[in-house]
Parts: sequence; structure tokens; C-alpha cells
Amino acid sequence: MIRRSWRKWRSGNIGRLVGDSLRSQGWLYGVAMGAMIIVAVTTAGTAWMMESIINTMTDPDMRSQVYVVALVVIGLFGVKASASYVQTVFLARAGNRIIAVQQEKVYKKLLKRGVAFFAQTESSNLLMRVTKGAQSARRLVDVIVTTFVRDALTLVGLVFVMIYQQPLLSVMFFVVGPVALYTVRYLLKAVRAIMQSELKSLSEIIKVMQETSNGIKVIKVFALEDRMADRMNSAITTVEKRSNSIAKLQAVASPMMEFLAGLAVAGVLVVSTMGIAGSEPTSAGQLMSFITALLMAYEPAKRLSRTRVAIEAAMIPVELMFELLDQDDPMREISEPKELTSGPGEIRLKDVTFGYQGAMPVIQDMNLTFEAGKTTALVGQSGGGKSTLFGLIMRFYDPDTGCVEIDGQDLTEVSFASLRRKISYVGQDTFLFSTTVMENLRYARPDATDDEVKEAARAAHAHDFISDLPQGYDTEVGENGAFLSGGQKQRLAIARAILRKAEILLLDEATSALDAQSEAYVKEALDRLTQNVTTIVIAHRLSTVLEADRIMVVQDGRVIEQGNLDELLENNGSFRALFDQQFKTPSA
Repeated sequence: MIRRSWRKWRSGNIGRLVGDSLRSQGWLYGVAMGAMIIVAVTTAGTAWMMESIINTMTDPDMRSQVYVVALVVIGLFGVKASASYVQTVFLARAGNRIIAVQQEKVYKKLLKRGVAFFAQTESSNLLMRVTKGAQSARRLVDVIVTTFVRDALTLVGLVFVMIYQQPLLSVMFFVVGPVALYTVRYLLKAVRAIMQSELKSLSEIIKVMQETSNGIKVIKVFALEDRMADRMNSAITTVEKRSNSIAKLQAVASPMMEFLAGLAVAGVLVVSTMGIAGSEPTSAGQLMSFITALLMAYEPAKRLSRTRVAIEAAMIPVELMFELLDQDDPMREISEPKELTSGPGEIRLKDVTFGYQGAMPVIQDMNLTFEAGKTTALVGQSGGGKSTLFGLIMRFYDPDTGCVEIDGQDLTEVSFASLRRKISYVGQDTFLFSTTVMENLRYARPDATDDEVKEAARAAHAHDFISDLPQGYDTEVGENGAFLSGGQKQRLAIARAILRKAEILLLDEATSALDAQSEAYVKEALDRLTQNVTTIVIAHRLSTVLEADRIMVVQDGRVIEQGNLDELLENNGSFRALFDQQFKTPSA
């Protein structure tokens, strides 16, 4: 039962892929298929013409037709060559478009996935699904289209010529096909298992490369070069072995068909020589036409015999791609979402409880209000739920119970676009795109002018160091800002937030990567930025939040204390303990 369901799912995916491809690239495939039909007809016509060619050369009565026959042959080969060119070009265009369409679909699907999905899924796995899956989809459609149009029609045409010219001898050819197909059946399971192992090894190669790129400093410091080289060599060797195994299995069909074709040709020669091919005398032209058709049928028959193996090899990456495409989006907008209206920016959590994927709640029965236009600081030990609050406010996750509101509107009822326009965020792990400084800043507001971008950079005390870069604002920053220091990247992130001009500002250890002087500059910029803006600050260094309008101490998913600095110090509670721990003076 399970096996039947699996086959049904696979065949459904094949039909879905081919159907979608033919619908989206119908005219390209239509032209290619038309050319394939012409190739099939002219191929069969070439074998048919062998009778006239031989008879013209051997029968004196037909010598007068030699020029006509020659012109027909030239025409056949000219038409076949032209059709082959058209078929190749249009099939390639359609195939390249399939790769592009599938990669676009997978990437759009990834963008709809929640933050938790990327935290739990290795990027190497995603890269495999986007690249290998799309390429295999193209290969699968090409195999199916060429097999069932060009090769099948060519074989049908050649078999027709064979039967017409020598019916009895053709029976020997029909013995070859079933034997070959029966043998190929045993290759399929092995190909499938090897492909699954090969994909895992390819994913490991990508993973090692990413870890090497991102962790090169750690690799150098701890002298891990040999260990990383061993990991890479092991993965590469595994892929090499799997690829060789697949090549062996795919190659089995060719020599097998060659041997069987040889047997068939030898049998034809013996039978025709013995004179039992039929009661009617056989002309040299008929026999040559039959043998030509038989030999020409070898290639399409060989490709047909290998079709199942090729489909099995391509299906594994395609199934992984469809597996991703068919997953439900965890974060969805309602059918008719509302726009989050412009307002003062008050944030309210009502009876919110949240845990990651059914685990123990990180936030428990929380009721909070972040006042509009005020700065609220979240402090406390790591793991208390502070960053999770940011995720709920930005709607990376939805609460298990309760709701989050901005200006009285439930976030589950508003569009993602309108919500994100209202929020600006600066985290401690600054991310920059691999493009110019100007483009990185303009991502915050694409319609911003160059002057507005530079004004934001000045406000974040980033303009001076940007101007000193080789091409100024047009300087490429490298992968994730590899050509900049940590402090420079952080100031660019803050400039990006300033340029955003959002009504809500979320700061997660935004000054953690700055030296004392840079922190002083940025603090001055943030003081201007946070005026009349609803600001929530996560900080472990209390020195950065002492001037906040309200401070909340978060512990084990609950707010255990809140108030301004003076009120919390007077309470002699958890905040006072944190304050004394960070600011106590050493005894004399």
C-alpha cells in the first residue's frame, strides 16, 4: 500500500512538472516537437530511400533516375539538419526557462518561510534544492519530451520501413526490445539509492565550503586545516564514487543494446543468405533498406531503453524540490489583510504565550504595553525571552495564545508589508549585502535620494569613514561586509535604520560592536533618532539604557520588574542586583 502511494506521488510529480512546463513554455516545446517529428520522418525516409539508392546503382534500367534520387537524398538530409538545429535551439531555450522558473518558485517559497525554518535547515541543503532540483527538472522534461516524441516516432518510422521491406526478418528485431527492457528493470533501484547518497555528499561539500568561508579565522587559530581538508576530501571522494557507480549503471544499457543489435544483424544476414526471408525474391535494395533501418533503429532504441534509468536519476533532486514547494507556509496573511494604519506606534501584548515548535513556553501569559514615542529597555539574563519578544512584534512567529497589537490592530489581521514598513531594526549581528555601501543603505528606503542617504550616514557618524573608502559610497563591501570592521558595519546598520524613518525602532545590542568613541557618537545619533519614536532596546550593558523612559526586567518568559531607573534602584530587586554587579567599585 505504501509502495503504491509512493509510486502514485512520484508519477503525480512527473505529470505535474511536465504539465506545468508544457503550459508555461508551450510554444517553445511546440516548435521543438514539430522539429522532432520532422527529424523522425526524415530519418525513416533515409532508410526508405536506401532501396532506390541501391537499385539505381545496380539496375541499369534505373540509371536515368540517379539525379532525381540524389536530389531527394540531399533534400532529406538538408531538412533533417535544419530540423535538428531548430529542435536543439528551442529545446535548450525551453529547458533554460524551466530552470529559471523553478528556481524563482523555490526562492519565493523560501522567502515565505518563517525565521525558525532557516534556523533549523542547513543552507547547503537549501542550495541543493534550488540548484540541483531545478537542473534535474529541466533534464527530466527534456528526457520525457525527446523520448516520447523524437525517439519513439523515429523508432516507429524505422520499424514500419523494416516491416514493409522484410516482414519475417523484422520478427528478430522484436525479440531484442523485451530482453533489453527486462534487464533495465534491475538497474532502477540501484540508481535511486546511489543518487540519494550522492546528493547527501554534494550537500556536505557545500556545507564544508560555507563553514570554511565563514569560520576561516577559527580554522586558522585552532589549526584545523588538516581536519577540514579531510572532511572535504571524504565528501569529494564519496561523490566521485557515487558518480562512477551511476555512470556504470547508465552505461550498461549501451553495450547490452549493441550486443543484441549485433545478434539481430547477424541473424538477418544468415536468414537472408539461406533464402528463407520470404517466398518472393528479395532485391538488394530491399535488403539494404531493411538493414539500414535496423541499424538506424539502434540509437533511438538505446535511448528508450535508458529512459527509465535517466528518469530515476533525475527524480530524486526533483522530489526534494517539490517537497519544499509543497510545504505549508507557517506564517500566512489572511485572505484579505488590512493595512496597518499610521499611528503613534503603541505596542501591546495581551495574554501572550509562545514556545518554539511545541517546546516549553519561552513567553508565558505576558501582558505588556510599550508606550508610543517612548524608549523601553529590556534587560535580564540571556534566554529570558527578550529576543523572542522582538520576533513576535515583527511577526516572525505568531503567539500560541493571546495576541500582539500595534495601535489596537491585531498583527495577524494586517499585511506583512504594512507591518514591516512601520518597523526598523538593528541587531547585534549586522548583516550587509554583497553590494555597494550606497545600495546597502538604500535597501531601507529604495526611493531615498543620494543626499538623504548621506544625511543618514552623517547622523550615524558613518559618513567620514565611508568617504575614506576607495570608491566612497560606491565601494563594494564584500560578502556580509567582509571589507569593513565590526564597528563600521554596525554604524551602517544604524544609518540604515535612520534612513528608514519608521515609527517603531527595535535595537538588539545595537552598540555592542563599537568602541567607546564610536559608541558615544552613535548614542548621540540614536538619541536624535528615538525622539517621538516607539523604541525598544535589548541590552546586557546597563550603561546603554540608563536613560530609557522605562526599564523592564525579563526572566523566564515573564516581566518580573518594571519602572524607571530610580524606581527600580529603590526596589532593591533583580535590577538592583544587576546594577550593582556591573557598576560596583572595587574595594580599597
